[in-house]
Amino acid sequence: MDRTRRMRLAKDAMDRDWADPDLDLDTVAAHAGYSRYHFIRAFKEAYGETPGQYLTHRRIDRAEDLLRTANLSVTEICHLVGFSSVGTFSARFKAWTGLTPSEYRTKHVGRGAALIPGCYAMLWAGGFRPAPGAGEQRNSGEAG
Repeated sequence: MDRTRRMRLAKDAMDRDWADPDLDLDTVAAHAGYSRYHFIRAFKEAYGETPGQYLTHRRIDRAEDLLRTANLSVTEICHLVGFSSVGTFSARFKAWTGLTPSEYRTKHVGRGAALIPGCYAMLWAGGFRPAPGAGEQRNSGEAG
C-alpha cells in the first residue's frame, strides 16, 4: 500500500473517531501501519501538522459548533468532543480561537435560531460514556 493511502486511512480514523477520548497516537499509527514516531513525521509531511494538532483542531471545530448551537455547559461540550480535562480544553480552545469557550459562546450566540436543548444534543451525540463502575446495579432489584 502506498504512503498516501496509509495516511488517508489514519486521517479517516481520526475523522471518524475524533470524539473518542481513548483515541491515541498508537491506535491511529496502527491504521497507517507505522510506528508512532515514523507516523508523526509522515503525517506532518503530508498534512502540515502533527496528528495531535489535527485531532485537537477537529475537536475544537466541533466544540465551536456546539457552543453556537446547543444549550450545553462548557464541561458537557468538553467531554462530548473528546477532551477529558476542562482546563486543557479551555486552554487549547483559547489558543485556537483567541477566546475562552464562554467568551466564544457569548460572542456567537443569539445571531440565529434558538439553541438546541441540551437533552437533544446529548441524545444525538450518544450521551456521556459511563464512568468506570457505573454499570453496577445500585438497588436490590426488588422493583422489577
